[in-house]
Amino acid sequence: MSATSDEIQYVTLCLGAEVFAVPVALVREILDYRASFRIPEGPDYLLGLIDVRGRGTPVIDLRLKLGLSKTVPGPATRIMVLDVPLNDRVLALGLVADKVLEVANLHTAEIEAAPDVGVAWRSDYIAGVVRRETGFVVLFDLPKLLTADLALIGSTAAKAA
Repeated sequence: MSATSDEIQYVTLCLGAEVFAVPVALVREILDYRASFRIPEGPDYLLGLIDVRGRGTPVIDLRLKLGLSKTVPGPATRIMVLDVPLNDRVLALGLVADKVLEVANLHTAEIEAAPDVGVAWRSDYIAGVVRRETGFVVLFDLPKLLTADLALIGSTAAKAA
């Protein structure tokens, strides 16, 4: 599946009944869920570290990060490993999703601004929303989602490694 110039490919994922998306260009791989090595004194949403091809990779419970209930792992639970570009580096990070759905081509003209109210999570984490027949797809602004506590995640992961 290839995208045209006015389309961007996203990987869609579910957290409960809600559908979110991250740019496919940031997704390194999608793994079956596995327990992580807990890091002492890390924030609640930081589940710990997993080994991804010989590197300790921090894993975040995306549900907790968004203020939702903790993930209860099931057969469809996945860890989406991302390489997120930040100001001075690329952060490798695993996000736990209830389920990964598909790679979808979304037209840039269909992306609406993030709503200011009416959602259970902070709207500054949202780059936009796209209407689909089945409802909305919420597009994450990953740097904003992750930068609030990046220094803490980076330093905690470095201590544990």
